[in-house]
Amino acid sequence: MATPEEDVRMAVDGRQAVVVGVDGSEQSRTAALWAAQEATGRGLRLVVVSAVHGPFPELVFTAGAAPLPEVVDEDSVRAFAESHLEEVADECREFVPDVEAHLLPGRPAEVLREVGADAELVVVGWSGRTGLAKALLGSTAADLVHQGDRPTVVVRDSGALGQAVVVGVDGSPSSGRAADFAFDFADRHGLRVVAVHAWADAVMPVAVPELGWNHDWDAVRVAAGEVVERELAVRRQRYPRVEAELAVAFDSPAHALLEQARGAALLVVGSRGRSAVRRALLGSVSHAVVYHAPCTVAVVHGE
Repeated sequence: MATPEEDVRMAVDGRQAVVVGVDGSEQSRTAALWAAQEATGRGLRLVVVSAVHGPFPELVFTAGAAPLPEVVDEDSVRAFAESHLEEVADECREFVPDVEAHLLPGRPAEVLREVGADAELVVVGWSGRTGLAKALLGSTAADLVHQGDRPTVVVRDSGALGQAVVVGVDGSPSSGRAADFAFDFADRHGLRVVAVHAWADAVMPVAVPELGWNHDWDAVRVAAGEVVERELAVRRQRYPRVEAELAVAFDSPAHALLEQARGAALLVVGSRGRSAVRRALLGSVSHAVVYHAPCTVAVVHGE
């Protein structure tokens, strides 16, 4: 049986919408405006969500510049959240006319997972700065990246929009979904795609001991490159306006992606590889890029 909190959250419809979480921080405001523009480009509604979860501490220490009360209880938290939520929603309406704003009970990651279960996209800012913002949002970005089911975008305010979408490709279904997301985004925003295929030779014999150090790695690279090129060829036909190039790096996947992402508009990765071996090779690539990327990151979840 659903709890009263779950009943309230289930009443919010995230279908045919971009869902964005806000927490009172400037980062979440930036994320909301990014989400509003993306909703417009996709012809979708925008659902702006703020989550409040108790119990609340009696005292919250904040930066001197933050206009927040020193004594925080549930009423003051709700008042702050409602005020900021409406303010952000009004700003978003300058970009997309159909905006809903909801202040919902529960932990932010749980709320966004439930509201965004059927959404086209779930968007959050990287982190909040103030004590109250952290109480409202916490590690929501990390939780959604690792436990969410829908494509999740973690927005960073990196200044001007770059000219490229960087995507990790390895021939797996997961990277195929990431490539679809990257090409679609690039097509709508007039950007080019840089598909990164990374090799870390030192890891291979450890992860696949039956191949050993004397395996013909040049042949392996060529075969893998052909798989990835075929993957890109399908997307080039589907999105003829998008200029795309393959960057092969003899490096760890996470490091190669982070290097290519300097100055990019978006970095896209899949959340899972195709097998236990693939997961061993990729490790926590999505975790690494979300924490260290110089630009906004999209993590595309899949089966």
